[in-house]
Amino acid sequence: MLRRFYARINRTRAWYQLPSVLALFNLIALRDELREDNLVDTRTPGDADRTPGVSIETAAIAQRRFRTPDGSYDDLSDPDMGRANTRFARNVPLVDAWPSSDPELMQPSPREISRRLMRREVFTPATSLNLIAAAWIQFQSHDWFAHGREKGGSPIEVPVDEDDDWFEHPMRIPRTESDPTRTDADRSLPPTYLNSQSHWWDASAIYGSSERLQDEVRSHVDGKLVVTHGHLPLDPETGVARTGFSENWWVGLGLMHTLFTLEHNAVCDRLRTEHPGMTDDEVFGTAQLIVSALLAKIHTVEWTPAILANPVLRVAMRANWWGLAGERIHRTFGRISRSDVISGIPGSAHDHHGAPYQLTEEFASVYRLHPLLPETLEVRALEDDALIDSMDFKEIILLNAQKLLDGGFKASDLWYSFGVQHPGAMQLHNFPRWMTDVTLLDGTRLDIGALDIMRDRERGIPRYNEFRRKLHLRAPETFEELTDNPEWAQEISDVYGGDIEKVDLQIGMHAETPPPGFGFSDTAFRVFILMASRRLKSDRFLTDCFTEEYYTKAGLQWIADNDMRSVLIRHFPALAQPLDGVKNAFTPWRTSAPAPASAV
Repeated sequence: MLRRFYARINRTRAWYQLPSVLALFNLIALRDELREDNLVDTRTPGDADRTPGVSIETAAIAQRRFRTPDGSYDDLSDPDMGRANTRFARNVPLVDAWPSSDPELMQPSPREISRRLMRREVFTPATSLNLIAAAWIQFQSHDWFAHGREKGGSPIEVPVDEDDDWFEHPMRIPRTESDPTRTDADRSLPPTYLNSQSHWWDASAIYGSSERLQDEVRSHVDGKLVVTHGHLPLDPETGVARTGFSENWWVGLGLMHTLFTLEHNAVCDRLRTEHPGMTDDEVFGTAQLIVSALLAKIHTVEWTPAILANPVLRVAMRANWWGLAGERIHRTFGRISRSDVISGIPGSAHDHHGAPYQLTEEFASVYRLHPLLPETLEVRALEDDALIDSMDFKEIILLNAQKLLDGGFKASDLWYSFGVQHPGAMQLHNFPRWMTDVTLLDGTRLDIGALDIMRDRERGIPRYNEFRRKLHLRAPETFEELTDNPEWAQEISDVYGGDIEKVDLQIGMHAETPPPGFGFSDTAFRVFILMASRRLKSDRFLTDCFTEEYYTKAGLQWIADNDMRSVLIRHFPALAQPLDGVKNAFTPWRTSAPAPASAV
């Protein structure tokens, strides 16, 4: 009934145009609709190679009690669900997810879209956020998903105009690695792709998604991870820090990985104090549960309300964690209802809502938030806000990043600098210019803007209008309906030859006017509505097993008592000053600049 009621309302009014209470229940109705229609399993039906299920009684202790390195056995009845190197699911019907074919694949040229619609000429800041928010989301997405790139195959050749200064004609983009697990039963369906990371919210960016990686980052003493004098060890094979996932490395990622490696070790100290009889493996496994849950909490109730700064969203995201009854009731009385709407998802009964849990191709697509990155990093002194250095981003990425992290600047100065600098706004003409010509560690030279467009087309992500239809949104009929910026409307029309149905998802999302307070589009938000709660609700360790038996009493208290602000101050006490009075660590911090002299 709720779904039908709001379906009628939404024909004429968007959810954010309603009074707050009605808007909140509208979001619940939208989520229910998306759960029913937009969770698509891509696994081969009846796959004989699937690992057989186990029960609580028959599962090995490591399978039952802790997160496994590759994410297997989160669901004991279906051990392969969410495991690393399993398929991405879809939020649109798989039969509608065919990749663009030639010549449509190149219409219009991804390189021209990057040059004419995406590339930044003048930096537009997102003034409600700080640069920590940009570093955080890459840190999280590296935990969630990564596609492999095909090695040795024929690249995709992108046409380049004669006046283009790209170094080769045509531009060559490596293809996404194909799925080797497909069988005869899959041949009639569109291509599928594998996620190299665990699909679960398990902090695999720190811990790794394989036994080998996990073994390398562990000290094997007191459950701790390897840290030397406050720094992550150098991996001689990659030239950057040794951690669970270090691709696309830059200073922002280095700060995040180091911070939460230190946090893991602090949790281990607490567990060893409370439970001196725990083994190294038990301390490590319990600490991973605590840290990964804390990351999920920070993302849910801090990062998300910062980038989607709408009062209704703030209530909705806090309700995902604590329920509509609120944090105070939850901390005082615990769960007062079996309903996750009333008492929050953590500690509720797990539910896959009719489809095996997997992250989706569409989820990966809407989390391409590259415009958040600026062109330069201004390194400032925590002591007095003095400018120490202004560095182009190419100076702080890949191998260059490690020089700065290992002693080029004080960590407290870097954190302060990130806390007071703004990221970029998510909009057209604000894609980092330096990312439109970047050379990776393996020597591959790419225009990441063109790559983002090509990846959606290659992986069968519907173009903007069709994407909106699949997610129960009205598709604009004109370019003027797509965006309220007349210049953008004309530019998009010119690039796409006047055919609004050809507009790519990335362009449409960055052109449309977002809801009040939102840092990204309502189109992207539809996938978020569905997947934000699903990542909590499907996870055994955040639902049925979110108990003292698994986390310990001290562990649950650690999660309840901490947030991004407290984690930062614990490991860098000097940051207490710029964070004083700052309620959300992802919003601009107080500057430490001296007060201006009084007029005489």
